[in-house]
Amino acid sequence: QEELTKVPGWLIEQYKEFVNQGACFISIVSPMPGLNSDIDPKKAQAAEIAASKALSFFREHAMGNKTQWTIIGASNPVWAKKVFPQLGEEEAVEKLWDAIFDASRVRLTSDPIKEWELHNEILLKHNQLLNKYNFKHLHFKNKKGTDLVVELIKDHVWAGGGEHAANGTYFNPNIPTEETFTMPYKFGTRGKVYSTKPLNYQGKLIEDFWLEFKEGKVVDFDAKKERDTLENLLNTDEGSRYIGEIALISHDSPISNTNILFLNTLFDENASCHMALGRAYPMNVKNGMNTSLEDLIKQGYNNSMVHSDFMFGSEDMEIVGLTQDGKEVQVFSKGNFVI
Repeated sequence: QEELTKVPGWLIEQYKEFVNQGACFISIVSPMPGLNSDIDPKKAQAAEIAASKALSFFREHAMGNKTQWTIIGASNPVWAKKVFPQLGEEEAVEKLWDAIFDASRVRLTSDPIKEWELHNEILLKHNQLLNKYNFKHLHFKNKKGTDLVVELIKDHVWAGGGEHAANGTYFNPNIPTEETFTMPYKFGTRGKVYSTKPLNYQGKLIEDFWLEFKEGKVVDFDAKKERDTLENLLNTDEGSRYIGEIALISHDSPISNTNILFLNTLFDENASCHMALGRAYPMNVKNGMNTSLEDLIKQGYNNSMVHSDFMFGSEDMEIVGLTQDGKEVQVFSKGNFVI
């Protein structure tokens, strides 16, 4: 295990040079769900923690939008067969590529650039409307058992779609994206939430899990599959038992309507309301990108080495927002935006 916690010096220096040179970053995800199913989760966790600590400067650089970055997906045979087990390998790979391109608005029938410009405008309107309401908290309920109140940080900012880097450059950090998201107050989440899609974490699929929160912290949990992996995620550091993001997505949305379970967060999170265990995004609070980490934490910002999204949205999700003056507003009804 000692070897697993060694992070090569050249790798750290490489990332430092990238940051110093003002590089932009494209991350290509091509997961192999279940690949690490036979690996001791504690060993996988040890390696991940070591890398997170060593490259913490880069994480803060990217998540603070100090430069432009984006994440995209690429098909591979293992992933494709997990998503489309009924198909032969070659056909599955091609079908997954088609699904990736379609979700990313890359189609032969239209101009992808114009599609993204229009999509970003729509997401911006959602953000502006939610920012205007300035909710104190959101209350989530569905028949699966979710009954959760998420208090939002003071001066929170809803974001989604295109963003501006510190140098003023406009960019899309996630392709695809359907979400509008903001920052919870670290100590303000209470109640119980049930997942509605598996979480692929460290190559293992955590399935049918729930979390119970008190004063923002996960105090109890369970999972039908990979409970130990979920426990390791929660025990990564002090901030991994608190949430750093809450995101709203209508059930009636393009990726959700494909009825494809991608088994990858980049895609599945855009088919469902979700939240993230761990680190928050500084841009989700006013002046956050120009505020020190120490001062952000004093405001109720959650800091962590991890940022792990999981999906809990459903076709019967009801969301009620409470305004600062005590007025209740129906935000979601039957799984979809109604404001």
